[in-house]
Amino acid sequence: QQIIFAGIRDKRLDIFLGYWKPAMDNNIAPFLAAKQVKVFDRPSLSDAQATLAVPQYVADAGLKTFADIARFKDKLGGKIYGIEPGSGANTDIQKMIDSNRFGLGGFKLVASGEAGMLAAVQRAVNRKEFVVFVGWTPHPMNINMKMAYLTGSEDVFGANEGMATVSTVTAPDYAERCPNVTRLLENLTYTAAQESQLMVPIMDRKTPQEVAKQWLRDNPEDLQRWLAGVTTLDGKDGVAAVQASLKP
Repeated sequence: QQIIFAGIRDKRLDIFLGYWKPAMDNNIAPFLAAKQVKVFDRPSLSDAQATLAVPQYVADAGLKTFADIARFKDKLGGKIYGIEPGSGANTDIQKMIDSNRFGLGGFKLVASGEAGMLAAVQRAVNRKEFVVFVGWTPHPMNINMKMAYLTGSEDVFGANEGMATVSTVTAPDYAERCPNVTRLLENLTYTAAQESQLMVPIMDRKTPQEVAKQWLRDNPEDLQRWLAGVTTLDGKDGVAAVQASLKP
């Protein structure tokens, strides 16, 4: 993320749509302090979450909280599956292991990247084996798999069991330079369920453009909301222009 924020600072980028708070707070702090980036007042997504999760059948068997993990060490093979090496989530997991928090001192963090982690989880699900992994929403995993987020995290992944917001970040003067685009960005709000649903066909190799167009056809109320007050480059009504482009 620091590369992205530095890109905005150095005028190589104008917009970043994915500032997760609080996960990226430390990354963005120096850029905010130097007034090199600007964060929108209203998050584009207010119900994001990232914390440890399990398949639903594991939760049904009694592994529902962070304190439960150690009781199922044998069934879990002593492993907790993380994401990319160096990620904030992995750092938090390793801290728990190193300090024996929740009795996790004997566990091993498996850092394999998102794709590797999800493949390992899917193998476990296919075999009905026990597995604990980093889960988050929005993401297709919430639709493609019956899963449960663990509670009792004691704010390991942030307050309220890893609840988070996602906000847009721009160059400090972007609103003055591009007020029309800024209006569009300010209008763009979603729910985690909406974004997860949008991601599913993209993960199945449909193009983002194709998926976005179909979403706008199926959700005209969102189109109206997102383009309220937004015009085309030549000053015409933005809603009408997009509606015309969506016709078969």
